Amino acid sequence: VMAQRTGPVNITADYDDGDLTMLLIPQEAVGFVTGRAGNFLRTIEEEWCTLMFFCEVGSGDRRSKDYEKLAIFGGVRARRGAELKVLSAVETKVPGYFDKLKKEVLDRDRGKDESGTWGSDSMTFQDDELSYALGKQGGTRKKMERSSGAVVQYIGHVAIFSGSREVRKRAREYMKWLFDQLEGPVYVDGWEDRDDCTVVDVPCDCIGYITGARRATLGALEEEWGTLMFFMNRTEDKGRGRGSGTEKLIIFGPTRGRRGAELKVMSGVETKTPGHFTKGVREKTSSEKGFATDRLILKDDELSYSLGKQGTTRKKLEGAAGAILEYVGHVAFIAGTQKERKRCREFINWLLQQRRGAVTIADISQRDDATEMHVPENCKGWVTGNRGSELRRMEQETGTYMFMALDARGDERLIIFSHDPGSKSASTGRMAAERLVNEMVQEKLRDDGDRQGGRGRSDSRSRSRSRSRSAARHLIACSLASSLRSSALSSFHLSTIFCILCSLDSTGSVSSVYLSSSRIAVRSRFSALARSIIAWKAFMFASCLALFSSRMRRRSARSSSRPPRLKASAALRSSGKTGLSSKYLRSGQ
Repeated sequence: VMAQRTGPVNITADYDDGDLTMLLIPQEAVGFVTGRAGNFLRTIEEEWCTLMFFCEVGSGDRRSKDYEKLAIFGGVRARRGAELKVLSAVETKVPGYFDKLKKEVLDRDRGKDESGTWGSDSMTFQDDELSYALGKQGGTRKKMERSSGAVVQYIGHVAIFSGSREVRKRAREYMKWLFDQLEGPVYVDGWEDRDDCTVVDVPCDCIGYITGARRATLGALEEEWGTLMFFMNRTEDKGRGRGSGTEKLIIFGPTRGRRGAELKVMSGVETKTPGHFTKGVREKTSSEKGFATDRLILKDDELSYSLGKQGTTRKKLEGAAGAILEYVGHVAFIAGTQKERKRCREFINWLLQQRRGAVTIADISQRDDATEMHVPENCKGWVTGNRGSELRRMEQETGTYMFMALDARGDERLIIFSHDPGSKSASTGRMAAERLVNEMVQEKLRDDGDRQGGRGRSDSRSRSRSRSRSAARHLIACSLASSLRSSALSSFHLSTIFCILCSLDSTGSVSSVYLSSSRIAVRSRFSALARSIIAWKAFMFASCLALFSSRMRRRSARSSSRPPRLKASAALRSSGKTGLSSKYLRSGQ
């Protein structure tokens, strides 16, 4: 890696310890494979966890004018995935090139995996078949790859399946069933004896709901969980139509993916037909250490609280615990290993305890999924935000679960939970959340320090400002700051109120508490760029307020005796006469 800074890297046969693939790239395709500033190669490296670079071979002779050597370091599966990705790009630029290397590529690394059955199979498509097998933005190819466990790549009109004998067989079967659906109903004989599929009985009146328009819902489930899903029908059942019974939805893929997709389908069916899957279901806690499923029954209010707006709370708990959490009716299904299931149940219990008051977690020293942080007393409100908005934002960004909890002595501290410890450079995990909290604490401390320093340097000025502070301006500031608590405010009104408070703060009419509350509200609503634009236009908004204030006072005095409807009409007429925007007048009022 370091040698690439000074020139071409020389690779000899001694470097090949069974972890190297050398690939000839035509000169006219080298730039296409490299990408701008090496971006395409870096993308492949990140996807397949490999090391790739162009090199010289042997004693360092000049590279051929027709070809350049691409070195790929990594494991057998990773090297094959990266190699096929590069060959697919080369075939796009130089059609027919793969035909020269096909035999060499298919025979490479044969039998060199742990099972001793590693190899590659191929399948040739026609033009119309290729587009169907590829799917929109390669979605069909990706789901075939994830569900079968094989490396699936299309090079021209040839599909390559690489992996052990078992996963290659699955990939070919899945591809066959995919194309069989174009001709009519598909039924998998002997599915009861297979270990790579799960079957769900779906009521006939729910099939359209589960499938979605043009198969959109099933496609989204396949993409999310890495599975292949379709309804099974025998050929003789084609003309019978859908009655009041059920149809079998078969799900292919790894165990975790199949269970996640199955629970998602069960949740959808339960929404459409309550009681279909949950009638007579009881709570269950499995003692299985491996992958299993627990059940937890929730009450109405507990279900809505643990679900959250658009399922955000459920997704947060699921991501932090590392388990699969899905609500089927009033039953919470928790799937995963014993450690993941236990962690998820604890998270749900702590979440429900927060509705009744403070949560006490005496000691976390024995846990490997928690980070404890002591937040200064004057920073707690700043870190948590309005109704916990800042904590929710950091949870969503880092995939963690965070809340303030009491220890054995009754002292409050912040605890960050996640199965992912994170790293110094990662944007998710406990370390990332800890960095965000520290940044907010430092920001609050700096802000408080600047305010204290400013008062210390100019006490006389601050006292004179306080003496000259207008009671009317202070009343306006109090009213505007309290109105920030309303969730019904539009973005325009919120930005206007913030600008007015900033302008009044420059005259000493706003306390730090009001300004801090406005900053928190604006931070939760706007991006950094929008906040900078709002602050820059603060003076302009304050000038507009001063310009309109006298007219507004006269109008309010005239209309004080009128009914509310007539007041609004008078305000609109006045805005029309003066040519001023009624939006500015309403925000000023």
